[in-house]
Amino acid sequence: MRKAIYAGTFDPITNGHLDIIKRSLTLFDEVYVVMFVNPDKKTLFSVAERLALIQEAVKDLQGVHVDYSDALAVEYAEKVGATAMVRGLRATQDYHYESMMAYANQYLDHNIEMVFLMTQLSYTFISSSAVKEIASHHRDVSSLVPACVDEALKKKYLEEEL
Repeated sequence: MRKAIYAGTFDPITNGHLDIIKRSLTLFDEVYVVMFVNPDKKTLFSVAERLALIQEAVKDLQGVHVDYSDALAVEYAEKVGATAMVRGLRATQDYHYESMMAYANQYLDHNIEMVFLMTQLSYTFISSSAVKEIASHHRDVSSLVPACVDEALKKKYLEEEL
């Protein structure tokens, strides 16, 4: 059975993330969508909120497992028997960052394969940060995120105003 992990902070999960997950399922039997904490990022949603949003967004996808970990990604991959880490690339800036991460992961575990999927053209500008920025100004992001995330963003930014 071919297994891969797709790691990120997913604050929040976007349609670009979902596209990478769906396309990963054409290459792997099981994909573990694993939320990791990035101490350099200030998140809008709590760990529990992000996990719930990811689970709701992927609930109809067979072979997808959602989890949280504070271990290294390569350690998590080893734990679940994954042989690959999937990453999405939007632009050359992503390539530089992702290649550095890939080299670090291969240093830690030379058996892990890095699989880079180019983002679909329609998703190249989508990032969690951009979605949050747009939503914070009460603009429509419904075509950029799953419906559950759209609702959660509206609620979160409405609460902040009160």
